[in-house]
Formats: sequence, structure tokens, C-alpha cells
Amino acid sequence: MSKVPGLFLACCIIPLVAAWLVLRSGWQPDTTTNQGRFLSQEIILGVPEQQNKAWFIALNQPSDCDQTCQGQSELLEQLVVALGKHRQQVGLLLLGEGQSEVASVIPTISVLSPGAFYLVNKRGLVVLEYLPQQDQTANRVLLKGLLKDLKKLLSYERSSSGGSQ
Repeated sequence: MSKVPGLFLACCIIPLVAAWLVLRSGWQPDTTTNQGRFLSQEIILGVPEQQNKAWFIALNQPSDCDQTCQGQSELLEQLVVALGKHRQQVGLLLLGEGQSEVASVIPTISVLSPGAFYLVNKRGLVVLEYLPQQDQTANRVLLKGLLKDLKKLLSYERSSSGGSQ
């Protein structure tokens, strides 16, 4: 056998075998860079048609919401200020019943945790979950993580679109 076909086969087979060994041995990173938790099932919300919104921040506030859950609505209002220059790219949603001056109100879904914040893409797919904490300071840290994740996603969206908007 000549060197060229043997070298070609080795270049194809060695990476496949190495990838298979890595997957079988469980040698993968345990941590991620995101602050929120990925959902284990696919949930799609009926988001309002807003063409310039790349992402949505949703707060699940059903009618049977407890005290911790009620405190989250104040944080939603603080998010408007914290978004800063990204406010034009991000829509706010309130899942449940009631009124909101800063967010669009849509029906809640029972599988979502009460009082939790969610990052939702423009097609309505719920991507990340941020569960409420008992301590308000911990909730503020959680929202800083949400904003950090959101800024990464917006940056990725801008770079993948190639500036053709």
C-alpha cells in the first residue's frame, strides 16, 4: 500500500477514535460559563411579534404566587434600567395574570417555576432558568448573572448575523 492512501486513512480514523475515547471515558468539562440553568425539556412561549427584539426576559408570576415571587416583580422593573443600551434589543415578558407597565403580559405555563426569570429567544424557546432566592441580595447577584448571560447572547447574535441587519 502506498503512503498517500494510508496517510489519508490515518487522518480520518485517528480523530474519530480519539473522539470516541473521550466520549466513552467521560472526559468532558463539568462546568459551563452560563449563570442560569438550562431547561431539561423544550418549552415554547407565544411571544409577541416584535421584530427588533432578539431576546426576551420573562418573569413567571402565576396567580398563586408567594411573597418571594411577588418581590421578583420589583426586580423586573430594575432590569429595565440595568439593560441600558441593550433595552432596544430585549423584550420583557410577564407570565401570568395582571398588569405591567414595563412588560408584555402572556399566559403562564404550569411547568415553569413560580417567581423564576427565564431567557427566551425571539422564537419563544425558553433557554435558561434563574430560580428565585429567599435573600434579596442573592436575587440581585442572580440577576447580574442573567444580564451577563444576556450580554453574551446578544454579542453572539451580533457577530453571527455578520452586521447585515
